[in-house]
Amino acid sequence: MPEHTQVLVRPVSPGDRDAWARLRRALWPDFDPPEIDGFFETGTFDGFDHCAVFVAEAAGDIVGFAEASARPYAEGCRSTPVAYLEGWYVAPDWRRKAVGKALVGAVEEWGRRSGYAEIASDAAVDNADSIKAHGRLGFAEEERIVCFRKAL
Repeated sequence: MPEHTQVLVRPVSPGDRDAWARLRRALWPDFDPPEIDGFFETGTFDGFDHCAVFVAEAAGDIVGFAEASARPYAEGCRSTPVAYLEGWYVAPDWRRKAVGKALVGAVEEWGRRSGYAEIASDAAVDNADSIKAHGRLGFAEEERIVCFRKAL
């Protein structure tokens, strides 16, 4: 990849479906592919009413994505609703080149335009790389939780 390659961050389009699915699978191996088709049909996913998806395009390829929603609540936030960075992923060859920063910046701008005062996100407690990346982008850690489940 040439150093001068420009990266364009833009809203996802139906032509990006397969590339978005491939990257999404890299982040969430057990994701449900119909979620992508559902987003293109309704503009929403995961039961959230207000959503956005951005992709990073470089050299004709989709090299990253960011998904966002409006959640009624997020840990540590003082306002409601809250823009929520549901997930973001950058292909390994494109990491540490400001692609993730640009994707999160697009989500932040979407949040501002939508009238939200805060943005929240999460990472698994043991995902040190994601925690560091969030910190580099100005996110402040609010709390750590362990979630439990019990079948009834």
